[in-house]
Amino acid sequence: MKRRAFISLLGGASAAWPLAARAQQAAMPVIGFLHPASSDAFADRLRAFRQGLRDAGFIEGESVAIEYRWAENQVDRLPALAADLVSRRVAIIAAIAVPASVAAKGATVTIPVVFLAPEDPVRLGLVASLARPEGNLTGLNFFASELAAKRLELLRELVPATSRVAVLVDPNNAAGTESTLRDVEPAARAMGLQIQVFKASTSREIDATFAGFVRERPDALFVATAPFLTDRRVQLALLAAIHRIPAIYPWRDFVEAGGLMSYGASLRDAYRLVGVYVGRILKGAKPADLPVLQSTRFELVLNHQAARLLGLTVPDKLLVAADEVIE
Repeated sequence: MKRRAFISLLGGASAAWPLAARAQQAAMPVIGFLHPASSDAFADRLRAFRQGLRDAGFIEGESVAIEYRWAENQVDRLPALAADLVSRRVAIIAAIAVPASVAAKGATVTIPVVFLAPEDPVRLGLVASLARPEGNLTGLNFFASELAAKRLELLRELVPATSRVAVLVDPNNAAGTESTLRDVEPAARAMGLQIQVFKASTSREIDATFAGFVRERPDALFVATAPFLTDRRVQLALLAAIHRIPAIYPWRDFVEAGGLMSYGASLRDAYRLVGVYVGRILKGAKPADLPVLQSTRFELVLNHQAARLLGLTVPDKLLVAADEVIE
């Protein structure tokens, strides 16, 4: 082969390589990831989601692409973000929390949706039944609101003198607030506790809530499930320490940020299972044939240092029962 022809052949091949790479990338399935909060607070959970995808045989950037959509705690943006994912013809949507799940359900009846919901998805109207979801949705229930009574019991066990409990909710998370109060109020009555509900959907409102505790003087604080409140976990833990109010939270993230105690499902495991289900559907499974999963891993996490700063002695019973004690 003549030198000029050889160079020409090389040039043609090199020009073709990017085209081949783009064609391969275009063939890669795309997952839409829809979340009501911001990415800053969920790095560990995202790693768990990607681990679930790997368990199912998919690696981000190699065999699957992910389009992330974060509402930055502006829940009213979720329908538009869901519609954007649908317009991009993603292969599947992973919808985290109730507002994102509802938005995804409203945006498409054909694209599969795997949700992560904090309570009964049948009651939420996401699926027809747990065993046979029907339609294009399936996912996982991680029992957030259903554990309200257990959290109150743990709070009373750590602080036996508790009689008045402040309950902090995010009013923008309407479904989560409703379910929290539906379960907390009867549980509190059964235990002889008085509760007072406080609402906060901005950082400033959280500051104002804690300032109000000086006047209201609750014995303890119950923080409800809400993506926004998880986003503000450092602020919440710091204010609880400053105001010397014992608090119980739904997830270990709060305790790792300096909070006193948490009890709830392992959300890292929950996110991993969502990734596994997404992978199974990408391989050909139909959402209607995949029963809704229910969390089976629950964890009690205590922060011993936070307890000492509050002047609390953690009972041996709680220390033994804890899945982790942070010193």
